[in-house]
Amino acid sequence: MQREMQRKNLFRTSPTWVADAIVYEIFADRFNRSGRVVAQDSLFFQSWNDEPSRNGFHGGDLYGVIEGLDHLERMGINCIYFTPIFSSAANHRYHTFDYFQVDPLLGGNLALDMLISALHARGMKIVLDGVFNHCGRGFWAFHNLLENGKKSPYKDWFKVHQFPLSPYVKPGEDCGYSCWWNDPALPKFNHKNPIVRDYLISVAVYWLERGIDGWRLDVPDEVPLDFWVQFREKVKEINPEAWIVGEVWGDARKWLKEGYFDGVMNYRIGWSILSWVGGEKLNKGYLNPEYPLKEINADAFIDTIETTFSWYSKKVNNSQLNLLDSHDVPRALNTLGGDISALKIALCLLFLQPGAPCIYYGTEVGLSGGAEPACRECFPWGYDWDIDLCSYIRSLVELRKNIPLLSNGGIKWRALGENGLFGSLETGEGTNSEHKGPLLIYINRSKRSFIEVELLRDECLFLVGEVSMESKFLAPQSLVLLNGLP
Repeated sequence: MQREMQRKNLFRTSPTWVADAIVYEIFADRFNRSGRVVAQDSLFFQSWNDEPSRNGFHGGDLYGVIEGLDHLERMGINCIYFTPIFSSAANHRYHTFDYFQVDPLLGGNLALDMLISALHARGMKIVLDGVFNHCGRGFWAFHNLLENGKKSPYKDWFKVHQFPLSPYVKPGEDCGYSCWWNDPALPKFNHKNPIVRDYLISVAVYWLERGIDGWRLDVPDEVPLDFWVQFREKVKEINPEAWIVGEVWGDARKWLKEGYFDGVMNYRIGWSILSWVGGEKLNKGYLNPEYPLKEINADAFIDTIETTFSWYSKKVNNSQLNLLDSHDVPRALNTLGGDISALKIALCLLFLQPGAPCIYYGTEVGLSGGAEPACRECFPWGYDWDIDLCSYIRSLVELRKNIPLLSNGGIKWRALGENGLFGSLETGEGTNSEHKGPLLIYINRSKRSFIEVELLRDECLFLVGEVSMESKFLAPQSLVLLNGLP
């Protein structure tokens, strides 16, 4: 009875720090190369300025991340989410072959230890990517299976349906085992095997005990739900404040209502913001039904975000990872056709939602790569940035910090003409906010049209674009946050 109560409490537990988190996603091979990794000596790397490719390595490493922490802290970032960093034969490292070793090209385990210490000394968190659905073709147990066939002691670690196995088959041929999206480079684990489960959970425990603050889980919808029950129990026993985030792109009620994860990567918020802000100039070349980039009006945008947040409890909404883009989709600036003003409005809308906003590395300096691998370009250290949104992102962080009610899920939105959006938030007398409001938000997405509004009697708290308090018109591509005076 007591054990069952403890288990239920673990499923009710959510990390308290996430509601105040400002997350920065880093693709480790492309963020910063320190020159301090001995394992990189005399090896071939693509030039830092080369276009990103599916197979090339540029040599970014974890010491380089440590060197970049001042830059992140100046923006107000307090949490880093890393795409996979464990030993792998792929630059993105989703093809894991050793879950207990940070890739030597990134600096190895010592570099991660130093990074964790440096982050925690600054009051910052670190979340790692857990690829527990499948491994890489070079994973030690799978390698044993390839070498020994039916006699391998690790035969039941994977889903084999015929021998001999063919890990390098031609298109249309059967490799002999189950793999992620029919890619023979990614054999799927057999989660029915308790030894496999124990191994994967031991990976999660090992890195939590080493100091990480959470796990982002790759394709968790392809893993049996009962595995995530065991996973959460163990993770929360180690650290009740650990953040468990699932990569579920759409409706995640199946995983969040029952408490398997604290939150998910909230892509619905991202594509709906970009689809409204981009309007008729939206770059629609990327086709993905789970990330549908198509022009929508204000009513459709409002319906999408209100429906999304209505699916979940307030606790869950505060634990979501909200993002405009990532390593898996075109960069926001690419989707917005290179329009910086539109990006600033999109970022502001992102910061006004409950949950943790996530900035994809390089957004602040105008990186604008398209679909993968173009969205995984190298960060342009050592150059004068033509675009610098660092201070702007810092201002959004300060806005969210100074008026926490804005990101508490209480904003009521409605359409404002064909191209406008109006939001209002009643602060109430019982709140701790110094703004006794209401707080009013006016947004004009149009690149050329003005919207008639009444601004004369209000105090401006935040501004994007050119807005005059004496004017009755909201300028194109502008946003204004007002304290509506009584």
